[in-house]
Amino acid sequence: MTTVAEGAVKRLLTSETTASLRTRYEGSNICTWIGFKHINYLVEEAILCHFADADLPARALYAESGLGVDIVDLDTRILHALYMDETVQARVVPTAGDDDSFISFTVSLHADRDGADTKVVGANAKVVLRSDSYVEAAGEPPAELARFVTDRLSTPGAVAPEPPELTGADLTAVTTSLSAGRGTSGPDPVLDLLTSGKNAFGWKWRIPYPYCHFSERLQMSSYLRQMEEVVDLFLADRGISVKTLLDERRWIPACPHSRIQILDEALMEEDLYTVYTVENVFKDFTYTSRMDCYVVRDGRLVPTATGKVIHGYALIENRRDWNLINFDERVSKALRGES
Repeated sequence: MTTVAEGAVKRLLTSETTASLRTRYEGSNICTWIGFKHINYLVEEAILCHFADADLPARALYAESGLGVDIVDLDTRILHALYMDETVQARVVPTAGDDDSFISFTVSLHADRDGADTKVVGANAKVVLRSDSYVEAAGEPPAELARFVTDRLSTPGAVAPEPPELTGADLTAVTTSLSAGRGTSGPDPVLDLLTSGKNAFGWKWRIPYPYCHFSERLQMSSYLRQMEEVVDLFLADRGISVKTLLDERRWIPACPHSRIQILDEALMEEDLYTVYTVENVFKDFTYTSRMDCYVVRDGRLVPTATGKVIHGYALIENRRDWNLINFDERVSKALRGES
């Protein structure tokens, strides 16, 4: 059993920290606004800084104790836009209860807006420590951290979708195409089952190693990329691709709220089935969608993640300004799956 520095776990669970973080250039895809995925990356980075400030950095936890720091639940609200080349103050407040099996935090990002310190993002996150079993046995974890250690990722209390049975389905294409390519959104027996009778879009995708960490499993930041990608594919499938509306109207998707919960582990080179379902279109101004992810394992569908995301549309007025707008009939019908 390894030990941790005296007082480190207490600081992790009780001390607030603040880190100065800078937006990433990669996240500025439309003009100079930062997308929801990279905003969530800032939240993740703030949590990792909090671990480091408590003398429990992620690298040391893994190398010395065989514990992987894994965010399993990330719920983020974007209150104001973030921009390229912007520095934010990330405030992390621990919120774990005495009997919790996860480490929880509230994270707020603050930026200068017209000379005032303004909260631009608020998030809630749950973290577990995954005991490594891939490279070598981890042994007993430090006693102070034992209640947060798990041998398999999941979000405590999360409700998993009930997948359909694969009994009777022709899985020949599934079993022969594993790891053969980057995937499809076309005909596939599993996608057909998962999307049947729903206002939904399905995507089958092989998990590549750059989306994994600790040598084997898909990580939270990759599910964020998955959510962004499936929205892009869904909009194109409905005839209102991101580029189409940019070219025709200067409209861009705007995301004020997202949440992803990991339910089980998805492993490198497995095929991930992602189903994106539009659940509600609200007053032709925003729409709420659900993302569910599965793998086929031992002849059955295993849910690995679930999430929700809210989108609207913004009109680009110039290189600096945008405004949220209402959907027109074409966009509303596309989102509702109407011809």
